[in-house]
Amino acid sequence: MANQVVQLLGRRLRLGLIGGGPGSFIGEIHRSAARLDGCYEIATGVLSSDPDRAREAGKDLGFAADRCYSSVREMLDAESSRTDGIDVVAIMTPNDTHYEYAVLSLEHGMDVICDKPLTRTLQEAKALVDKASEAGLIVCLTHNYSGYSMVRQARGMIAAGQLGTIRLVQVEYVQGGRAREALPDSGRPTQWRYDPERAGESLVLGDIGTHAHHLIRFVSGQEVVAVCADVGSAVPKRSFHDCAGVLLRFQNGARGMLWATQAAAGVENYLRFRISGTLGTLEWELENPAKLLFKPLDGIVEHRTPNGPGTLPLAARTCRIVAGHPGGFAEAFASIYRDAAEAIAARRAGAPIDPLACHFPTAQDGLEGLRFMRGVMASSDTNGQWITL
Repeated sequence: MANQVVQLLGRRLRLGLIGGGPGSFIGEIHRSAARLDGCYEIATGVLSSDPDRAREAGKDLGFAADRCYSSVREMLDAESSRTDGIDVVAIMTPNDTHYEYAVLSLEHGMDVICDKPLTRTLQEAKALVDKASEAGLIVCLTHNYSGYSMVRQARGMIAAGQLGTIRLVQVEYVQGGRAREALPDSGRPTQWRYDPERAGESLVLGDIGTHAHHLIRFVSGQEVVAVCADVGSAVPKRSFHDCAGVLLRFQNGARGMLWATQAAAGVENYLRFRISGTLGTLEWELENPAKLLFKPLDGIVEHRTPNGPGTLPLAARTCRIVAGHPGGFAEAFASIYRDAAEAIAARRAGAPIDPLACHFPTAQDGLEGLRFMRGVMASSDTNGQWITL
């Protein structure tokens, strides 16, 4: 596929990294995603909050000596004054720094790609949405599951009316990494996740609940307008949340359910949705990402696959290999990165944005995720009363 960024700008976008240093799983995922389609040149970064480790990590990634910075502000100040300075920053730090680094980057005239959740609090999310709007810059949120080809196929089919009116929505995100009473990250750098002052008020909602919430909004095209929830811990005597069950009501009157837990012993990473309308049902699961089941009301079950018969343009855009070969996690991340790159490049070049590139998650999606979390917590705190978002 043609590199629209290079065609528009005559070069790749220059990217600066914030976080995701040595030993970080998500850091390498972000870097691989940025490289995959050739839209970005990773020019610099501050990969650790420790100045010495930050400079060493920069050297290890091959950054020029004068671009191995010791702090985020130093990087942004220096890069904004260079003729070949970075255009975009990618943030993959603990949740309590997302807002600070995103705002600082916007103030330096740089577009932002940020890991989820967008911010630690709803108030920060609202402020960041306003800041991005005022600056006229893009904030892309890496809800990467919306980058899977068959997820986009489902979105396109629903938007085209193939399911009729949406009536029922179910989503579950189940993990088992915190099923033991002893924490797997005890003594590790990721220990910050258990501190609500750093991670946010609910671990399970911030970690995976926001993914599930965004996925059903993305696919169904419907907003959640009310919730009835129970949030807590399946493992006794825990001070953080590892389980959430939520009844949902949507803007068009549809009903739904969301279940998220990290305490299901033996489960690795199971994400699934089922959406039913008046004309049929769509089903997708992460463990079989290349297969979308379409069950028409009065027809035979159809299997949709990447680049297979009936693939819509929105899905075909994310298919990097031939039919019969499934895409994966890194590729879905890369789809988000490429969409954001094309939108950023078009804006900078004063050119129209390809409508197919406009489906990446934004700060508004992050705000909706934080609004959903607050409503879920308010419902749970009142013993499951319905809360209007």
